[in-house]
Amino acid sequence: MTTPRPEYPRPHFDRSDRWLTLNGLWEFGEASPPGPGHDGPLPDDQPLPQVITVPFPWEHPASGIGRHWLSAAWYRRRIARPSTWEGERVVLHFGAVHHRATVWVNGIRVADHVGGYLPFEADITDALDASGAGTLVVLVEAPLDKRHIAHGKQRSLVPDDYDGCSFTPSSGIWQPVWLEPRPATYLTELALRPTPTLDGIEARVGVAGPSADVATITLTLDEVDHPVTDPSGVTVIPVAQPRLWSPEDPHLYTVRATLTSPDGVDTVTSYTGLRRVEWHNRLLHLNGRPVFLRGVLDQGFWPEGGYAAPDDDAYRRDLLLARAAGFNLVRKHLKAEDPRWLYHADRLGMLVWAEPASTGRFSPQAVAAFEAELEGMVRRDANHPSIVIWGAYNEEWGLDWDVPGDPAKQEALRRAYRLVKQLDPTRPVVDNSGWSHVDTDLVDWHYYDESATSWADTLGRLVTGEDVGFPVRIAPDRTVTKLIASPGFEDRAQPWLNSEYGGGITGVERGWHQRWQTQELRRYERVAGYIYTELYDIEHETVGIYTYDRRTKDLGGNVPADVHADTVLILDVRPHRPGADLIGTGDPIELTLRVSHHGDEAIDGELYVAWTAPFAPPPEQGWSPAGAAVADVKPFQLSNPIRLRLQPPTVPIRMHLALVVADRTVARSCLDVASPSGEE
Repeated sequence: MTTPRPEYPRPHFDRSDRWLTLNGLWEFGEASPPGPGHDGPLPDDQPLPQVITVPFPWEHPASGIGRHWLSAAWYRRRIARPSTWEGERVVLHFGAVHHRATVWVNGIRVADHVGGYLPFEADITDALDASGAGTLVVLVEAPLDKRHIAHGKQRSLVPDDYDGCSFTPSSGIWQPVWLEPRPATYLTELALRPTPTLDGIEARVGVAGPSADVATITLTLDEVDHPVTDPSGVTVIPVAQPRLWSPEDPHLYTVRATLTSPDGVDTVTSYTGLRRVEWHNRLLHLNGRPVFLRGVLDQGFWPEGGYAAPDDDAYRRDLLLARAAGFNLVRKHLKAEDPRWLYHADRLGMLVWAEPASTGRFSPQAVAAFEAELEGMVRRDANHPSIVIWGAYNEEWGLDWDVPGDPAKQEALRRAYRLVKQLDPTRPVVDNSGWSHVDTDLVDWHYYDESATSWADTLGRLVTGEDVGFPVRIAPDRTVTKLIASPGFEDRAQPWLNSEYGGGITGVERGWHQRWQTQELRRYERVAGYIYTELYDIEHETVGIYTYDRRTKDLGGNVPADVHADTVLILDVRPHRPGADLIGTGDPIELTLRVSHHGDEAIDGELYVAWTAPFAPPPEQGWSPAGAAVADVKPFQLSNPIRLRLQPPTVPIRMHLALVVADRTVARSCLDVASPSGEE
């Protein structure tokens, strides 16, 4: 068979000049009894009845197993060190295993790891036989009751409170496994960060091994060497004529670290981008320029592999689908994603909101598990320039829905926020996305509504400060109040974002709500961005712009790329329903609109109109002047009202509007005009 996921798994800490993938077919079988009581490895003569394809979770078809609610399993395969590695240390790497892994080589226990989202490694040199070969055995334990471990949207048994929006678990080895050689004294870290002035790279290295005290380290950028004089400190690498990283120009700088010691030479490469994230004056800024965040939720699931992408290009395709729909940011939801996805985001210039998997209950065990995942995610991924926001908790999941009334839960939020800020003060941190905030750099909220009118009214009251929260039913018999901020929280002019929204059951309804709700978010200069839910369907959750297998959907002629553009038209209309935004009488339509523009320069243009059947996409031809000019629309300032008077040729009909600037269409919207007989 073709080796699955054959690309090097760790581009942010790259030793790809010499490595060996262990992806592919492994022996597999249920472990009984499950739990931590296994004192020894699987006997060599004990058969395992099945074969699994690594790295795919055992619940999902790509693994070849498709076994549900299995709490523990054995993996086994033979391994052999390449002859060219003789004399070096051989290191076994796992990208991620859910949830607890115990590893043996030739019967010798070499690793124990708890936590389903972070990498771990083991030096297996001394466990190999004289020829450099061995039998690798992994016991994986995946608790059915996941409430007190970090598990995100994986379904738990006993269920989480949020079981209705959870999915099939992804248990076992779900990221690549590989071998690498290295000397006994080696590099453990190559952390890169742009200097505050964006004219250099701050590099921090880590070293371990018997000769660490006498090792010399050189950092190389563009073939220029920079000796590390203090391995425990920061080395600044100057960059001549710096080229900044941005979504428009995602330029990356590669840094090579070379360690030399009596034990040999170790070389690692990593990369970063020169960019600065700031949050002030109620907006996010990138490299000194304001950025309006047009984001989409991406939960990181695939039909055949669950958490595991079918191939490396799937990561790239998802990012390109997000861009094609008009988004400039992806919120990777409740999952520390495979580093290859972040690598592609870096190269494509997609902004990323990164956050760890949630737990399901508030307990000392759950808080410790959550904080371990959070810290590990930040340490692993901080080099990636695409990440512009760190998230911590989400909607009080794992906090039992009572942050305002419980000082212990408030302290858990503060501790999570401060943990991330200590590790990385250069990015904004959200303490509790969408719910009650205690200490946060961005103020965000989640709000879903099946009525376009009440959605617009609630949004208006929140943004203007008339309301500070709203009730949310989290169970048939339980309603809680979602607060923008808990008592004692001070608004320090942070950016405000609606970081989850959407409505509708059918694709037509989803497209209609997406257009009108997003328009309302663009109406308020106080709002710094949004996250639409979501990029694609997942199992029973059919609210995506795309289907689960990433095909386009019928959205009633509503074009996501128009809805989420830099420049949009905001219509002063309270729509009735899909297909009937307005009820027409045959008389001219009098309409007021405004322009929301998030480009770099002010624009002037002219409005055009075209008419089609309801639910039709924008036509290629048939446009005519609408009789209105658009003048001096300034970036990040809502334009003055623009009044139109247009005669529909018939009803029902769809009116398409387009703003043309210098022969280029920069904004489009539409309005469905229904006949009185069709009014409900």
